[in-house]
Amino acid sequence: MIALTADSKTPLYEQLYAALAEEIRTGARAPGTALPGRRSMAAQLGVSVNTVDTAYQMLAAEGLADSRPRRGFFVQETGGMLHTRRPPVPVPAAPAPPEQRPRYDLSTGSVDTGLFPARSWGRLQRDILYQNPELLQRGEMQGDAALREQIAAYLNAYRGVVCTPEQVVVGAGIEYLLGCLAHLFAGSAAAVENPGYLRTRAVLENSGLPCKLVDIDGEGLSVRGLEQSGANLCYITPSHHFPTGVTMPARRRAQLLRWAQNGPGRVILEDDYDSEFRFDTRPLPSLQGMAGPDGPVIYLTTFSKSLAPGIRIACMVLPQPLLARYRRDFAVYANTVSRFEQQTLCEFMAGGYFTRHLARMRLAYKRRMERFAAALRAALPGVQLQSVHSGLHFLLTLPGAGGEAAMVAAAAAQGVRVRGLSDYYMARAENCLPDTVVAGYAALPEEDIEGVAAALARAWAAEYKTSGR
Repeated sequence: MIALTADSKTPLYEQLYAALAEEIRTGARAPGTALPGRRSMAAQLGVSVNTVDTAYQMLAAEGLADSRPRRGFFVQETGGMLHTRRPPVPVPAAPAPPEQRPRYDLSTGSVDTGLFPARSWGRLQRDILYQNPELLQRGEMQGDAALREQIAAYLNAYRGVVCTPEQVVVGAGIEYLLGCLAHLFAGSAAAVENPGYLRTRAVLENSGLPCKLVDIDGEGLSVRGLEQSGANLCYITPSHHFPTGVTMPARRRAQLLRWAQNGPGRVILEDDYDSEFRFDTRPLPSLQGMAGPDGPVIYLTTFSKSLAPGIRIACMVLPQPLLARYRRDFAVYANTVSRFEQQTLCEFMAGGYFTRHLARMRLAYKRRMERFAAALRAALPGVQLQSVHSGLHFLLTLPGAGGEAAMVAAAAAQGVRVRGLSDYYMARAENCLPDTVVAGYAALPEEDIEGVAAALARAWAAEYKTSGR
């Protein structure tokens, strides 16, 4: 049984190619036998048809498989030489040195697990497990109807998304959903934000969609740059741009909608990243709500930050014109989220637990943000903090602190893990704001706030003092 690893640095098509090539070379797949059809193999492995096709084409290019018109791919006759080769004896790898955990971690990918509603979540899940044995059976391809109904109602009430439950697709994380969309838009090119979320670009390109890097400005993605890119897809995080925290104003959103409406086949992929966490005002309604249920916007969101990253539940809202094609192409797919997790989230939302949980999280994170910002301003005179009132991280700029690389290295020497802003630039890093790092505080215990501020003051003291400040 071939197993692929989505989190590996090796693209999925290369993993599939290597597994099949090894089976052919060792004789596990005999000469002349047919490889599984591309669609059936894709359905079996939970990957796109493009991924399977690329792997098969690589086998054919190496002479391990033969492509026969209207019949598929067949294992190539190799004269027996490849099939008698003994598998290499594995050499034990030297154990990797354990990664030293920093004393303080200001990365952006974690949450405060202490805020997770373990008691109510566990009780709901336990009751569901004992009372609903039918959940052991396979569910609906788009996700259980009851959960999709709760999600549609929540998105309408709190994010202004205009949709029916039939338009909602539930999947195990944004990455999986982006892979599905890449299949639906095969042959397209996608514009992505620069700086931006590095994983989005990797997922789209691994799924066969070339990406065009479009710079952002003070209002988000540049529409002029988007026009010049020639892309017909546009991936954006308008509610809270990652990593700068820029919120796209209504004027720029309207310009993006006009771009989508003025060209055939143009679609906006709206990732509503961190929209739940805004501490000064309510976030603007979604771009999808402005466009309407049949508009050129696909809405994506995840429960990773509002619940926990380990609960792999995300969803997308497809425009009506795209829904029929999605159902046709993915009809044989099973949903990638456990039905027990789906029904637990469903009951969690239906019982009002979710909205109360979000309210508690906002209060806790707002208090932490204010205390952390105050501690940094007290410890580092002249520090500049940007986008503190939205999301769970902000930009920290300290002019004269020796440059971003020196800041990151000095912080690490004091036991603080922090990333420089330039790490998120995929091109034109010279436009990066100097002396700036990205500080996430979601997983920072409140009792460590003064300690991490003092550690950063020690880390950057020498460079800071030499600047004359």
